[in-house]
Parts: sequence; C-alpha cells; structure tokens
Amino acid sequence: MLPDGFPGQRLRVLPRPLVGSALRRPPTSGLLVTDAGYFPRAANHGRHRPRGAPEALVIVCTDGIGHCEAEGRTHVVPPGHALVIPPRVPHVYRSDPREPWTIWWLHATGSQLAPFLAVVAEDGTEALVELNDAYRAVSTIDDAIGFLERDETLPSLISAAGAGWSLLAQLAADVVGGGRQRTEPIRQAQEHLRRNFAKSVSVPDLARTAGLSPSHFSALFRAATGGGVVEYTKRLRMARARELLITTSSDIGDIARAVGYADAFYFSRQFRTVHGCSPSEYRAGHGEL
Repeated sequence: MLPDGFPGQRLRVLPRPLVGSALRRPPTSGLLVTDAGYFPRAANHGRHRPRGAPEALVIVCTDGIGHCEAEGRTHVVPPGHALVIPPRVPHVYRSDPREPWTIWWLHATGSQLAPFLAVVAEDGTEALVELNDAYRAVSTIDDAIGFLERDETLPSLISAAGAGWSLLAQLAADVVGGGRQRTEPIRQAQEHLRRNFAKSVSVPDLARTAGLSPSHFSALFRAATGGGVVEYTKRLRMARARELLITTSSDIGDIARAVGYADAFYFSRQFRTVHGCSPSEYRAGHGEL
C-alpha cells in the first residue's frame, strides 16, 4: 500500500486487546468485524500473507481489476465479484497496475463464522463469488465501516457484527443460488409467481418465457429455491392463506378461491400437509388480529 493511503479512503481497525475481549463475550463472540474499509482506485495496493490472516477476509471489487494467488491458484477479481479468503490461508493479492481496483472490504472472526465459510468457500480455501447484488454488498460494508467510525463501544461492535452477518448471508445465498446469469431468469420467474400465485402457471410456460428448456429451467429453479415450481407456488399460496385466516372472517371456501384453489376440500388437504392442521384449526389457534 502507498504510505499515505488512497485519496478518499476509509479505514477502521479495532485494537487487538478490544478484539480479544469482544470475542470473550456474547453476542460479538459469535461474529465480530475487526477491520473494514474502502479503497478507491487503490494503485499499488496489495498484501502478502505467507501464513494467512487470523480473520476471514471479504473484498468486494466495484471497479478496476485485482489479482489473488492462494493455494497454488490464481484468480482475476473483476467488478461485481467478492474475494473470500478464510482464516490462516496463505495468500497474495494486489491491484492491477493498469486498472487499479476499487474495493470495499472487511475482516470477520468469531465462533459462528465457520458455517458461512463452509458454504462460500466449501473446500476451505479462497473463493471468488459473483454477486447478484453488488450494490447491497457495498451498502452492507459501508454500514459496518460507519458503525466502527462512530465509536468502539459494544453497541457499535454489535451493529457492525450485524452488517457482517448480512454480508456473509448474502454471499452464501449467492453461492447456493448460482451466478447472476444463472439466477436472473429464475429471479424473474419467482417475481412472476409472487404476482400470480393464485393463477395456474405451468413449468413449460415459465421455461418458454425464460428462453430455456423445461428440464434446464426446472433444474435451475430447484437449485435456486430448494424445490420445484409447484412446491414454491404452494408455499406462496399458503402464506397468503395464513394471512387471510388470521386477519379476516372470510369462510374457508372464499379463502381457498382467493389463493388459487377452486376446491375447498383440496385446499384444506394441502393446508394440512404444510401446517399439520386444518385451516379452521389454524384460525382458532391464532385468532383475528
């Protein structure tokens, strides 16, 4: 790094004794953001850590290019991607000399970090994650920096930890769902289903709209959501049914039709498979708000 840093940079690093005490008390023992920053057009920026860092490192690139070498592998880090390096993984990263990167970054540690890293960097080494929403990732890191800039009291550390949780959860969701090109047609299909859950929608029609074969569409949809279109639609319908049962006095038949079931008895059977009780029992147990 240049001795005087980068014009417009932001940087916060917690004192190591404070890190130690925060990791001995909940809730920051579960997750703690120890360092966070923003480096715009970071020419000549780089780090060489032969023994890795004690914390996990997340670098979100928004402009320019970066390079990383770890575990014998080399990555080019372009805009819209996050570089994730688990603790104690030896690595070298640097800004491209001709197209220096702009990065938002943070270090995180704690007892609850491992489950996220198991998803994001499943082989235990570095990972390059294509972000489905780079703006949200940047906003989350910006929040973490802001909390640490405010002060180093426990409330600020907890707030920064919340931002860290949000960022790690977003990365895990992006890894599970796949990259932007893979998930965009599925995201659009989900939006369509949320707007039209009470209507009959077929998988071939959804696939045709997305420009995919039904089998390819179904595989992508299942990978992104954990289930098929029928199950996803049923869950949307049941969520609306629960709302109507709790907040209205409409009879079961009217609610069934409102969420897309012409047959109230079939609706009741489907409701029971999801909730373990009938619609009437559910309403009696929750009452009207």
